[in-house]
Amino acid sequence: MTHADTPRHVLRDRLTEKRRQLGPTERIQAARGLRRSLEQLPEFMTDERIAGYWACAGELPLNLVMASLAERGQDFYLPVIAAQRQMRFAPWRIGDDITPNRHGIPEPVRQDKTIPPPLLDVVLVPLVGFDRRGNRLGFGGGYYDASFAFLRDEKRPATPLLVGIGYAFQELDALDVEPWDIRLDYIATENELIDCTEPENP
Repeated sequence: MTHADTPRHVLRDRLTEKRRQLGPTERIQAARGLRRSLEQLPEFMTDERIAGYWACAGELPLNLVMASLAERGQDFYLPVIAAQRQMRFAPWRIGDDITPNRHGIPEPVRQDKTIPPPLLDVVLVPLVGFDRRGNRLGFGGGYYDASFAFLRDEKRPATPLLVGIGYAFQELDALDVEPWDIRLDYIATENELIDCTEPENP
């Protein structure tokens, strides 16, 4: 999809609506493809602390990803919203209790063992749109950009690895970059793993 000079809010509305229109079969197939794409990333297969998200509003589901991490004995974390658009991350296993936060997004009920973003190894970041340079169009809340701002001046890839998760149709030809945007290291779709740190993706 080309973006030309389309405002971000217009792109966001178009892509979110297209995502909502996907049927259950399409979502299940995409979840299977996503797992295959992520398994091409060594850090996803071996690192200890992997953060993700609770899929809402048609986001690509991570249920198969969560299951594979549990099978390998890796720890899975979900974001917990804190003050000033910051997030911490709480360990969560399938079956643990959840409760909606003020935005209606489920968070782990148990939050006594949350950790800050720098202690994570890999973060699976939800997105609305992306380009192959690692630029991300999110929901506009700014939580990920604020929480991972410490990576802005780091040579990438760094720790934690930021891996955008989205459907292939959410790819845009290019996104305008804002000063506060934090680039992704990789993007995983149902079709491929895109390395945004390669020289051709400056």
